[in-house]
Formats: sequence, C-alpha cells, structure tokens
Amino acid sequence: MQPIEFAGLTVGAGRPLLLIAGPCVIESPSHAVGLAQQIKDVAQRCGVQYVFKASYDKANRTSVNSFRGPGIEQGLDVLRRVRDEAGVPILTDIHQPDHAARAAAVADVLQIPAFLSRQTDLLVAAAKTGRVVNIKKGQFLAPGDIRHAIGKVTAAGNANVIVTERGFSFGYNNLVVDMRAFPIMRAFGYPVVYDVTHSLQLPGGGDGVTAGQAEFIEPMACAGVGAGGDGGVMEVHQDAARARSDAQNGLRLDLLPALLDRLVQIHQVRQAAAVPR
Repeated sequence: MQPIEFAGLTVGAGRPLLLIAGPCVIESPSHAVGLAQQIKDVAQRCGVQYVFKASYDKANRTSVNSFRGPGIEQGLDVLRRVRDEAGVPILTDIHQPDHAARAAAVADVLQIPAFLSRQTDLLVAAAKTGRVVNIKKGQFLAPGDIRHAIGKVTAAGNANVIVTERGFSFGYNNLVVDMRAFPIMRAFGYPVVYDVTHSLQLPGGGDGVTAGQAEFIEPMACAGVGAGGDGGVMEVHQDAARARSDAQNGLRLDLLPALLDRLVQIHQVRQAAAVPR
C-alpha cells in the first residue's frame, strides 16, 4: 500500500491513525470552530492525525422536516473559517458534480456519500479537482465491489483515494459491519477508514429520524482498528444527544480521549504484529 499524503498528513501503510471527526452537520460558525479546536487538542495529545468533518447540506435526511444544514454558500464559508482559525484540514461531502470544484476550494478531502458511491459523474468530478477523494462504500455493496468506484476516480487521473466502511444494510432499519471488509478493501492498495458512528445508525428506525446505538461505539471502533482500519470517522459533539443530526449515534466529546488512547494501543499492537520476525 502506498500512503496518501495531504495537508501535512500521511495516511495508511502503518502511519499514525487518522481521526476524521466533527458534527454531522454544521450547526453554527462558532460551534464548528470551537469543536474543531477541542477535537484537535485531544487528537494531538493522543498522537492521532486529525481532519475536521462536517456537512454543509445533509441531502439524505429521513424526513423533509429534518435540519439539513446552512447550504453550500454559507457552509463553505464556515468550513473556511474552521480551516483558518482552528488550523485543521477539512473534509466535507458533496452530492452534486457541480459542487466538487467549489468545495475543493476549501476542503482537503471530498467525500462521496455511501448512497452515491456508484454515481460516475460525481466520482469523476471529485477526482478532477485533484483533492483526496474519500469513497464511502454503499450500504448495498459487497467489499470487493468498491474496486469499481476506486477505478472511476483513478481513471480520471487521481490516485489520492481513501475508502470508508460504514456498514451494510441488514434487514429493515439495521446495519451490520463485516470485519472481513477491512482486509478485502485494503488489498486494493488504498487506506481504509471506518465510519464508526454512522455504522451504528438504525436508518429510519425512529419517528421520522434515524435512530442509533451509540453505546456500541467503543467496541466497534476497537474491532475496526484491530481488523486493519487506518483510521476512524466519528460524529463528535459536546452534547451528542442534542446534536441536530445523528443525535442517537454520535460520540460525546468527553468520551473521545479514552477511546483514542485505546485505539492507538490497538493500532500499535497490530503494527508490531505485522513486522516480519
């Protein structure tokens, strides 16, 4: 595996763990900046590489009445402020090809939402910006099928790819994570991260909202790193239960330090075990 380098970070191939974390959706400029600074401090203390993530528009909310975010214009202004004031790299998701270049002017990583992971025009538009493209494996795709999405990005001339596992649809209102997915997807030669909190959603399982099982964040995160994950994606919020998106499956900020310490230990053990003797 060749590591991916961007914004002073190096991801994959035994490098320090990558944490992609922030609120699911931008709630306000001050909240985004403040949370980014707090997570950055935790990540630095734990020896983890950090990228701030938040959406300017959650286009796939369960209900038409759900909060979607500030939209692309105001949202990118907020992300630019986070980048400049907190001094952190930025990841955000795009849903339309014509958003790619605009988002790339602010974000270091463009994320392809899981439901859109087969959308050729979106993948190609993201690739052509030259930014890192994080492809979230669709809830309907087998791990090996992600090679086709990777191929669409690389065929457009961009080899800066990260792949994200986020669970597979399992019956109604449920997701499961097949830990075989991590070595299967890493075999394609690109870093693989685990979207822990989104994999604990119960999609549509609430009354017009997505329910979730935040109580399983720690064991699932540990399992993902142990299975070969190069990092984790987490919805983190100072008061997760009151977050405007993914309130039931987000991680409280005060629980982050202990979790990162454990994940770093697991990562170190895995790397030591992988060294030829």
